[in-house]
Amino acid sequence: MDERAAGTRSSVEAVFREEHGRLLAALVHRFGDLDLAEDVASEAIEAALLHWPVDGVPSRPGAWLLTTARRRAVDRLRRDQAYAARLALIAAEAERADAAAPVSDDDGLPDERLRLFFTCAHPALPAADRGALTLRYLAGLTTPEVARAYLVPTATMAQRLVRAKRKISEARIPFRVPEPAELPGRLPGVLQAVYSIFTEGYAASSGPRLQRLDLAEEAIRLARILRGLLPTQREVAGLLGLMLLVHARWDARIGADGELVLLDAQDRTRWDRDMINEGRSLVLVALTGGTPGPYGVQAAIAALHDEAADEASTDWPQVVALYDVLLALTPSPVVALNRAVAVAMRDGPEAGLALLDELAGEAQLRGYHPYPAARAGLLHRLGRHAEAAAAYREALDLAGTEPEREHLRGRLAAVDPTDG
Repeated sequence: MDERAAGTRSSVEAVFREEHGRLLAALVHRFGDLDLAEDVASEAIEAALLHWPVDGVPSRPGAWLLTTARRRAVDRLRRDQAYAARLALIAAEAERADAAAPVSDDDGLPDERLRLFFTCAHPALPAADRGALTLRYLAGLTTPEVARAYLVPTATMAQRLVRAKRKISEARIPFRVPEPAELPGRLPGVLQAVYSIFTEGYAASSGPRLQRLDLAEEAIRLARILRGLLPTQREVAGLLGLMLLVHARWDARIGADGELVLLDAQDRTRWDRDMINEGRSLVLVALTGGTPGPYGVQAAIAALHDEAADEASTDWPQVVALYDVLLALTPSPVVALNRAVAVAMRDGPEAGLALLDELAGEAQLRGYHPYPAARAGLLHRLGRHAEAAAAYREALDLAGTEPEREHLRGRLAAVDPTDG
């Protein structure tokens, strides 16, 4: 591949990563079929790789891709009249259900992603499939990346995605924003999907980089859209607040050489104070007016970290109390892991380690490197270096990104300088 072709491929890949969700959502809105939308979106990318090296990258690449994909879809439908009739019926039902005008930006590509989010979060779909489906098709993550996000094997995730798409087709789930009465059953799935995107952006599941800022910022943008659409939903405010309070630290999480910098060692002057202030105001919204939701509680925990001058002055008793609330709302080994680390900061490493050891048999924590890494850190603090080294090696084998692995290598060297 020559230099120009390589540059063009890079441009196409960058555009596709940026425009994937909007392109796919616009195609599903027009044709009512996710499989068809996927196929013609891929064909549009192939056409871009063919034409852009000759004609140059267009000024509105997203609109170019959409126009090309639509033409390919129409060609397919003309060749299959029975298929066309079925899709026309689905599209007509979707249009009758939601006649709201789409949002467009300067690129001319309509933003239909909220509709697709709610489609993927439909209650007819199994709860475990909703976020995964949305993460794959709205954020453009690969199937292995989605599998890592959900801590399951890639083959399991691939089967889940196929099953979820089949369910959408067979149940003829409409492509629309739900009515207000439907929101309580539909919104949690959408929020989980958005948060999954942010999580992958904040801490990438694999690759050379610790963070994928494009995904984190996309999740925040989508949460802002949800906030504008659903201003009275406190959990939307909680989710947006949580992401802002965490993302405010992104610049301090990476050292000069790209290394991971943990919270206790971060230069807090590099945190984005405007983002923190906005996040704190959203925490107040999320916690006012009744029992808080999980995102509001997590946002309150993040706010306590952001308000502290350093790790020692963090209000650890309040952090533990909030984790108690969160664990009651959403019992999960991952929440219990985070609570154990907070207890270690409040009561000492032995107390935290005892709680972590109680979680040793939890299936969800198998393959989850923060668990052995947390144990290693507490064992290190207790001077149990041989055990700490073994736990660091386990975490090192499981870590997905190179900055995480390099950080763990450094910690391992501190307890076992002879480790090769």
